[in-house]
Amino acid sequence: MDILVFKTNVKDINQVRKISPHIRNINGVLKWNIDLHDCDKVLRVEADGLSPHSIEEIIQRAGYFCKELD
Repeated sequence: MDILVFKTNVKDINQVRKISPHIRNINGVLKWNIDLHDCDKVLRVEADGLSPHSIEEIIQRAGYFCKELD
């Protein structure tokens, strides 16, 4: 299992609900959350066999900024 961490521009719970179906449809995602209180609006994904780039692309296609954090 990998833990992937991303900076996003998701601002509120309504936006979390909008991207939720996109994340849930990714094969390999076991668990995920977004910390709306963090200044980077951190998306944390627990996954098996997924590249960070694939997560970034899906979130960006949904209309939001997403960049992996080091």
